[in-house]
Amino acid sequence: MILGTSLAAVITRQTRASMIESMGTDYVRMARAKGLSRPRVLFRYGLRNSLIVLVTIIGLQLGGLISGAVVTERIFALPGLGKLTLDAVFSRDYPVIQAVVLVITASYILINLAVDILYSVINPQIRVSEDAS
Repeated sequence: MILGTSLAAVITRQTRASMIESMGTDYVRMARAKGLSRPRVLFRYGLRNSLIVLVTIIGLQLGGLISGAVVTERIFALPGLGKLTLDAVFSRDYPVIQAVVLVITASYILINLAVDILYSVINPQIRVSEDAS
């Protein structure tokens, strides 16, 4: 709750701005003119095109959540990866520090990979070409 509250404000603000922008496009006006219901236009045309921005922001914020866990666990004396890291630093336990850094780095890389995969799922026009150098 503590870590997510501040990030939820950013996500909400960006969702609103992205939805306002996408709801003013030609294809949304065309969908309204065709007589589609408002929820269908909002979810099918508006939100789907706003998801690219949201997935990017959420992917970036997950890295901040990982680092913010260290401070939160220390303040509230919660057991977790952050407390393990600080205890290892204070006791100069280098193998544990290396393992924690490896786990955090691997999770951050996997999060970014998931974000890249979600781009192509959300919008099939976004594809990585084999000719790219």
